[in-house]
Amino acid sequence: MPAGKTLHSTIDPSVSSFFETRLSESRTLFERALQVVPGGVYGHTSPAAGLPGVFPYFAESAEGCRFTDVDGNQYLDFMCGFGPIVLGYRNPEVEAAAAAAKEKGNLYNMPSRGFVELAERIVERVDFADWAVFAKNGSDVTTWALQVAREATGRKKVLQLKGAYHGVDAWCAPGFGGIIEEDRVHIHRFEWNKIDSLIGMLDSLKDQVAAVFVTPYHHPTFSPSEMPVDGFLTKVQSECNRRGIVMILDDIRAGFRLHSGGSHRCFDFEPDIACYCKAIGNGFPISAAVGRDSLKTAAAKVFLTGSYWNNADAMAAAATCIDILERDQIPARIESMGNRLCRGLTEAAASHGYRMICSGPRAAPYPFFDDDRNLRKIQEFCGKAIRKGAFFHPHHNWFLSAAHDEPAIDEAVAIADECLAEMAATREES
Repeated sequence: MPAGKTLHSTIDPSVSSFFETRLSESRTLFERALQVVPGGVYGHTSPAAGLPGVFPYFAESAEGCRFTDVDGNQYLDFMCGFGPIVLGYRNPEVEAAAAAAKEKGNLYNMPSRGFVELAERIVERVDFADWAVFAKNGSDVTTWALQVAREATGRKKVLQLKGAYHGVDAWCAPGFGGIIEEDRVHIHRFEWNKIDSLIGMLDSLKDQVAAVFVTPYHHPTFSPSEMPVDGFLTKVQSECNRRGIVMILDDIRAGFRLHSGGSHRCFDFEPDIACYCKAIGNGFPISAAVGRDSLKTAAAKVFLTGSYWNNADAMAAAATCIDILERDQIPARIESMGNRLCRGLTEAAASHGYRMICSGPRAAPYPFFDDDRNLRKIQEFCGKAIRKGAFFHPHHNWFLSAAHDEPAIDEAVAIADECLAEMAATREES
């Protein structure tokens, strides 16, 4: 430890013994990280966002639908890297395509051939798209899409759903550190599934609104997911079209996992711009935005670049991933396994006197106990599961991949049943 520095650990003493035995290397690495990284680990992978002292803090390797932590513990994984792993960790076709592209050189002074090929592929795949651009993170393209809408309309105001997450930039970040009032002065929020909330806000703001952001379904933080009621998203589209507003679909979380042509295909509407990230590269860093021809000139005027945004391996990985998703009908397979998982979880819970509900799409369910406002039950459940080798998250929707087959799902349900039985036994004793 460098001289003059003091360790400030945030590990709960009540789980210290567990850390010392099963997660000792995670603890050691975290203590080292605290000396050189603010908070040790930050963002959505921070220990504080999960179960501190119970979840491992660092991973070592992964294959298929399982990952291994730095202490050698293996887990049946239902987070898939928080969504990017849609085909399974280290999918051989994707890895081979990325390796072949990288073998020639991965970064040049200009884009590679794969840049054009990927743009052609994604424009062909997404029915309303006339053009595509690429970046690295979801935030890159959601913020860029906002700027395109402002350039196209000459307006400032942006509407988004209450509780929605669109990235880490100042206009939409969920936190408040470093953000000033001016960053959000033109951002307004309306209620999910309440078209009158949107119309009332549009009427009050008159001709000032450049864009309306939507998600294919609502996935607020620390809350169950909500599917759209019939006609809600089509009515949003109609209002945007009527008023000359750009409708932007943030499909970062679900894009290509629910449908190989984009999630809007599941809900009978068409946005003007759609933003994708997680599932299009199976873990390789790439994001995309696609849009209509009417916005192409505005899109060309909004500066978009990054030193590593043209990496050849990520382009090749994304092109291959997108092909596999359609060729093998992956969204349908994932939905089927998601149905199997959710049915197993709810039946196991009922058999032990609990009511567990799986909200949201089956490819990315958010399971919760219906009488668990403080999240204690789901935290207890996930804490028990991790000790038995299943990585379930208590505060975020889960993700399934093509690598989750019937044996894996049945194994997860069996682990869940054991956890619920233990919870029920403790409940009866008290």
